[in-house]
Amino acid sequence: MKVPVALTIAGSDPSGGAGVQADLKTFHQRGVYGASAVTLLTVQNTQRVDAVQVLAPELVEAQVRAVIEDIPPAAAKTGALGDERVVRLVAELAEGFDFPLVVDPVMVSKHGRALLTAPARRALGELLLPRAHLVTPNLPEAEELAGMPVRDLDGMKAAAVAIVARGARAALVKGGHLEGGGRPVDVLYSEATGLMCLDAPRIETRHTHGTGCTYSACITAELAKGAPLADAVTLAKEFITRAVESAPGLGRGSGPVNHFADVPDARSGRRRG
Repeated sequence: MKVPVALTIAGSDPSGGAGVQADLKTFHQRGVYGASAVTLLTVQNTQRVDAVQVLAPELVEAQVRAVIEDIPPAAAKTGALGDERVVRLVAELAEGFDFPLVVDPVMVSKHGRALLTAPARRALGELLLPRAHLVTPNLPEAEELAGMPVRDLDGMKAAAVAIVARGARAALVKGGHLEGGGRPVDVLYSEATGLMCLDAPRIETRHTHGTGCTYSACITAELAKGAPLADAVTLAKEFITRAVESAPGLGRGSGPVNHFADVPDARSGRRRG
C-alpha cells in the first residue's frame, strides 16, 4: 500500500513542541509520511525565544522542489515563513501545486516573538491566501487577515467569511483566545461547508506550545489521506483537544502537547497509536 505523503514548509523549533518538529510528529502519528522544507531557525524552549534566523528564499525553494520532484505530497502546509521574500516565494510555488495547501498564518510565537514581518503579513494576505485550500488563523491573526475586530463568536463567523472573500477556499478561525473562559469554539467556513462550529471543553493548562502547528498538521495529514475538509477538521479538533489534555508536562514554561494522542481515523474509525 502506498503511504500518503504530506509536506510542511515551516520554521524549526529545537525544543520539539512546535514548527517542523511538531508537524512531522503529527504526520507520523496520523499514518502519513512527512517531508519538510525549513524556512527559519529559532533558538527557543518552553520559556522563551532567544533568536530567529530566516533562511534564504533560494534555499527554501530548493528544499521544496527537491521533495516535490521525488516524493510528491498529497497535501502540504505552511507555518512560520519569516519575511516577505519567503512568503512571496511560497505563493509562487503554490501556483503549481496540484495538492491542497493548508496555510497556518503564524505571526507571533507563543512567547510573543514576531515570526512574520509587517510586509510579510501583507504579502500573505494578498498573495498566499488565494492559494490556500484552508487558512487556520487564531483570533489575532483572523483580525489581521479579515481587517476587523474579532471579539466573539459572531465576529469569528464574520471574519471567516471575510477571509474566504479574500481568496482562500476555506477558513478555520480558532477560538482559543476568546475572553471569558468559555468553551473554545472554532468556526469553519467555505462555500461547500457553509458555517460550521466545532466545540470542545476548555482545558486549564500551561502546556499549549505548538497547538496551532499540531492542529493544522493533523488537518493536512487527513487531507493527504483523502478525507473531505469538514471530516479532516472535525478529526483534528478532537486530536488537538486530546493532545492538550494529555500533555506530557515537559519543560518549565509552556510545554508541548502530546503528539501521541489517539483518535480514530476519519473514514475507517480505526484508532492509531
